[in-house]
Amino acid sequence: MSRIGVLLLNLGGPERIEDVGPFLFNLFSDPEIIRLPNPSLQKPLAWFISYLRTGKSQQAYRAIGGGSPIRRITEQQARELQSQLRQRGINATIYVAMRYWHPFTESAVSDLKADGISQVVVLPLYPHFSLSTSGSSFRELNRLRDIDPAFQLLPIRCIRSWYDNPGYVSSMAELIAEKIKLCEEPSLAHIFFSAHGIPKSYIEEAGDPYQKEIEGSTNLIMQELEKMLGYSNKYTLAYQSRVGPEEWIKPYTDEVLKELGSAKTHDLVVVPISFVSEHIETLQEIDIEYRELAAQSGVVNFHRVRALDTYPAFISALADIVIASLEGPEIALDDASSLSKKIKLYPQEKWQWGWNNSSEVWNGRVAMLVFFAFLIELASGKGLLHYLGIL
Repeated sequence: MSRIGVLLLNLGGPERIEDVGPFLFNLFSDPEIIRLPNPSLQKPLAWFISYLRTGKSQQAYRAIGGGSPIRRITEQQARELQSQLRQRGINATIYVAMRYWHPFTESAVSDLKADGISQVVVLPLYPHFSLSTSGSSFRELNRLRDIDPAFQLLPIRCIRSWYDNPGYVSSMAELIAEKIKLCEEPSLAHIFFSAHGIPKSYIEEAGDPYQKEIEGSTNLIMQELEKMLGYSNKYTLAYQSRVGPEEWIKPYTDEVLKELGSAKTHDLVVVPISFVSEHIETLQEIDIEYRELAAQSGVVNFHRVRALDTYPAFISALADIVIASLEGPEIALDDASSLSKKIKLYPQEKWQWGWNNSSEVWNGRVAMLVFFAFLIELASGKGLLHYLGIL
């Protein structure tokens, strides 16, 4: 019988406080997170950003118990998905491949080769495709294939995104309905979808489909929710977790929360739309920072819908997605990561460093150039700051 290896792709997260700095360095070393004109500058900038952010990030992780639960949850999702597939007659073994922390993608690939897997299904735990999430993981898999002849021989089927999968949509609707029913006046509750943001340039210059897919799944979930409840709630979609001076897709979660507070929203049902497991963005950013902001802004009741984690209907949906991939046409890594016929993820294209009308983008680029000038002056011991006596 054919042995199927299912590779679950996820972000990863520091499991201990001392892991935070190295995790941030890995994150910002990725050119799909911070885009630079010269690859040789990537790691120095990653070191500098992680050095500046480690203390604040450690505080955030301490607030949720000292580390991220994402590995534990993802490995539990893997075990339950494996059980579900085997119950359906699929001889599958599930492997977890984290992008920025253990177990890394390279480790997962080594394991599936050692286990004698005959074909691989790549399943990102990101429902919505973005070059900064699924795209980055696909890029890493391509890198590993390029240097590993044995890995090149393994047939790979990729799942690009699954934001419109009926099982995923109904699972989300069920968890939202569960929370709405706890509100004082369920039909008047305002549903607030908060998705992880990405830079606006990804959408406008690279053709990233992320925002369209987020909007698409939000609409599908609301339609399913109305069927379940028998009435339609008002809802809003916004984006959180932006970093740096570059303009990100809007509206921003913090700004919308203030508006909803000013409107005297009584019951706010907050949905982490782009996250399938609890981690720092749900447990600290939403549950602590945004909950406090909402209360300060005038929101009376803040209800947060739990992440999907190992919700049985969700695990069943993941099994459906894997089986559909095995039965459907093969989608290769290059095809899964393509943004369009003209714009590919590999190699990096001109859009990553070019003219843009956004002043915020240029502010960030100027700041980056100033930073590199500062590093050069530190290394050489000569320059304007030394001349002025500042250094």
